[in-house]
Amino acid sequence: MNPNRFGAFAAFALALALSVPVLAGAGTASAASHDIRHTGGSAPSRTATGPAPQPAAASATTPLTTPVTVSAARSATASGTAPDGRGERLALLRPTGRHAVGRDTVHLTDQHRRDPWVPEAGARELMVSMYYPARAHSGGRAAYMTEEEARLLLEDREITAVSAATLSGTRTHARAGATPEPGRFPLVVLSPGFSVSRTTLTGLAEDLASRGYVVAAVDHAYESVGTAFPGGRMLKCAACDKIDTVGTAAAARWRATDLSFVLDRLTGPAPAWRYAHAIDPRRIGMAGHSMGGAGTAAAMAGDRRVRAGVTMDGPFAAPGPASGLDGRPFMMLGTASDHSPGKDPGWDQGWTRLDGWKRWLTVAGSGHFAFTDLPVLGAQLGLDDPSEPLPGRRAGEITRAYVGAFFDLHLRGIPQPLLTGPSPSNPEVSFHHP
Repeated sequence: MNPNRFGAFAAFALALALSVPVLAGAGTASAASHDIRHTGGSAPSRTATGPAPQPAAASATTPLTTPVTVSAARSATASGTAPDGRGERLALLRPTGRHAVGRDTVHLTDQHRRDPWVPEAGARELMVSMYYPARAHSGGRAAYMTEEEARLLLEDREITAVSAATLSGTRTHARAGATPEPGRFPLVVLSPGFSVSRTTLTGLAEDLASRGYVVAAVDHAYESVGTAFPGGRMLKCAACDKIDTVGTAAAARWRATDLSFVLDRLTGPAPAWRYAHAIDPRRIGMAGHSMGGAGTAAAMAGDRRVRAGVTMDGPFAAPGPASGLDGRPFMMLGTASDHSPGKDPGWDQGWTRLDGWKRWLTVAGSGHFAFTDLPVLGAQLGLDDPSEPLPGRRAGEITRAYVGAFFDLHLRGIPQPLLTGPSPSNPEVSFHHP
């Protein structure tokens, strides 16, 4: 595995997604190399800003963002208009379910564990966005990310042709602080790819909540290029400079421990979230992109509370015991170019270890970030990548359809013909039975 190729791929993918030229020398990468790497040859050191974080109460609910006006444009200047000149916002796909969507932000601190990437920082911290079925017209429009988070992401990729206001101002469909609908709903925990934040899974989170799920999207401290934490702290990617030494398997195990801690604080005694009564703790699922997928597989191997899991183009860094997942269902959803049978030995081996309901699906014409918001946003800016011809909107539709169907089947017991085999409505998706 080439340790320098993930940074190049990430710069390429985000540049394409946001309609800007690829940086000179960015090169290409395979899925086998981009799942965990983010250290390019010219990448700056990524460390936390400010003093070491002080432990905070796990039950704190902290709104961190406010809406901003955006200025999407192809040019290097922020003009305040979309590419067609109408001055419209970038926007996520509208959720497909019948529920309005609410969002809260929860800060969690694990007082029993030091941060594995930056031990001198003290206790391990997580930021969690909670999405949930909500009463219509309550709450205020939730922002996509803070402008500083957007600035750091663009700066890390050396992208100057898109303003931070453009990215941070992407229109969402969730309402901050909305009143929850009555009832109890299954919980789905989402974990993002290495070096990117939970924000990149917002479209999937909103769609699942609209279908009747509580969704917890997790940011793992020091594992993204910039995530806002309480107290005005912006934690950067210290892990990006250490992943080569630490290794994928250890990083996946640390993710798994984070995700189990989230379950503890959402479903245990004295829960951290004010609306935790909306969660049905008997119906818990988990999904992750890239490193988040590796963490999902590792979490399922060690935590029987997780009834069903999905990896989206993630490695099987820690596939669990040879005996499998005790019959619990798992779906592998990846790119056809990198994760068809025979392309990735980790997937080939992982498939044989799964001992319950399982599916291996690949999406033709997709890239590694096809399972995130980035292609959806890029499509609105009018740029297509010939090497990844799947349109951005289709990438978003396919991801939401198959992940949603998986959880509808296994957490709600609703039959899903979509998961029985190839569909004429989705010719890009192939089913594999090696």
